[in-house]
Amino acid sequence: MPIQQPSNQIKLTNVSLVRLKKGKRRFELACYKNKVLEYRQGIEKDLDNVLQIPSVFLNVSKGQTAPTAELQKAFGKDAKVDDIILEILKKGELQVGEKERTAQLERVHAEVISIVAAKLVDPRTKRVYTPGMIEKALDMLSSQAHSTGTPEVKSGTETPAAGEDSEGGKPQALATPKHHWTGVVATKSAKSQALDAMKALIGHQPIPVARARMKLRVTCSTAVLKQSAKGPKKDAEDGEAKAPGTVKDKILSFVEQIESQDVLGSEWEVVGYVEPGAFKGLSDFIGSETKGQGRVEVLDMAVTHED
Repeated sequence: MPIQQPSNQIKLTNVSLVRLKKGKRRFELACYKNKVLEYRQGIEKDLDNVLQIPSVFLNVSKGQTAPTAELQKAFGKDAKVDDIILEILKKGELQVGEKERTAQLERVHAEVISIVAAKLVDPRTKRVYTPGMIEKALDMLSSQAHSTGTPEVKSGTETPAAGEDSEGGKPQALATPKHHWTGVVATKSAKSQALDAMKALIGHQPIPVARARMKLRVTCSTAVLKQSAKGPKKDAEDGEAKAPGTVKDKILSFVEQIESQDVLGSEWEVVGYVEPGAFKGLSDFIGSETKGQGRVEVLDMAVTHED
């Protein structure tokens, strides 16, 4: 006579587990590989494509499903199984195999390199670097961070020499950039890690890099242009406050390079390039000073030369 398998045991193989500890018990879901991350990122919305079986387990490897009494004790008497599954999917810890972790890390790594390569340029030529060169530069920073704890700053940057300040007078400790790079991780988004990578590359300069400039179109009513801008303007040489310039002067002070400038009827228009860090200041100024009679339009987020 064959041995009967207990009714609350279900054999599953080739799964990714999502575990959540609630109260004193641990609950598990049996999911298809790689689908949990897609669900959390909003790519996959059909739970049938995420769950191998729509049940909550105490132990997936043993095929032991969670009794209703245990679910009610942990999640509440009124909790429905579907709501419990959603809570575990959203809050639970994803358990994946070594191959899946490696594949996920490689995907994030490739995306980070792609984003950084598209946003940084050689400041002298304004040309982009190849993904391979960006990857090597980040590897240099990562190796330095793991070996010394703090990546070194390339000589020739604006950091004052040890023992001197910027005027060569008073002793001063050697300044070190705040941003460090230790490598890509699979637990953070590619965008946030790409931002960290760019800050580290710009701060340490293993290769000459700068953020690619933005191309903007600024339009403003000619009636506003000659009005005085609010707030004092500091002289670049002696730091003394001067009388504020006009709204037009202030707008042009944000623009690093002007491509065109024209008056069309009652509107003044300028197209030019600005550093990404200046965009917010320009946008805030337009919003506060022009009283709705000016606007900023982004024509290109990152202007580069690829040839």
